[in-house]
Amino acid sequence: MSYKVLLYEPMNAKGTDLLREKCELIYADSFQESDIISQSKAVDAIIIRANGKITRNIIESSPKLKVIGRHGVGLDTIDVEAASSAGVRVVNTPYANAQSVAEHFLGLAITLAKKLRLADMALRQGNWNARYELIGTELYGKTLGVLGFGKIGQQTARLCHVGLNMPLLYNDIQRFEKAEQDLNAQFVDIPTLFSNSDLITINLPLLSATRHMVNYELIRFMKPTAFLINMARGEVWVEADVLRALDEGLIGGAGSDVFDVEPAPSDNPLFSREMFVGSPHMSAHTQESMERMSMVAQDVLAVLEGREPEYPVN
Repeated sequence: MSYKVLLYEPMNAKGTDLLREKCELIYADSFQESDIISQSKAVDAIIIRANGKITRNIIESSPKLKVIGRHGVGLDTIDVEAASSAGVRVVNTPYANAQSVAEHFLGLAITLAKKLRLADMALRQGNWNARYELIGTELYGKTLGVLGFGKIGQQTARLCHVGLNMPLLYNDIQRFEKAEQDLNAQFVDIPTLFSNSDLITINLPLLSATRHMVNYELIRFMKPTAFLINMARGEVWVEADVLRALDEGLIGGAGSDVFDVEPAPSDNPLFSREMFVGSPHMSAHTQESMERMSMVAQDVLAVLEGREPEYPVN
């Protein structure tokens, strides 16, 4: 039997080739809901990456739909409740990008601590004296606070603890006792985490409870030398409050791979601040991670063929 699969965007050849063995692949003409609905009426599966949404209207307009695959981890672009109500399985790749995102956090943290962005700019401008003017700080032995201790948060903690001897504080809606033992991580409340960390990595899913959780009142708890880095979703923090904290010297620096508006406009005021570093939502985009995320194809095929998927969401 040949199944029809609608892909919002192309993905790595490893997963694509696996699907092509048993499926007809259709690519979305656009991310507009009306266009998706017109293409999804006869499909058995949909795979979404970072762009676009799978709404209740799309799900209810797709009578043959059996499974939605999330190329990645976050589920904020999929109406999982509507999928469950319609009997549509949702699967994702929860382990695929943890290493890539954790390494990206370290890249942003090191860029801030060593003032590498400013140093690169000075070097290109012929300012060799910047070597005397830009005095960085070491990360070794500094305390890492992890807000959201899921797979990405724990891998970030592991890299920092093992590689840089960082003490670990974390907060999550649940306790992770094995990680506490393995990494000597300490569960604390959120104000304590913000007060006592030298670096904070935000790894929360975007939910109604987490939207704009990291605001000015919370950032005020931070040390004036501490760095705040968002690896989650732009709406988990309040961008204007981060800007205010930088301008008032409440924190030593900020970084982000995600933004309130994506694509982020070039006039985002954060981009003009010396102690802000950012990237265009690319932390999971390594060759290795892209290949692993494309293997959502395995679970999509499992559902289509009547087998239980390895990584079910609902």
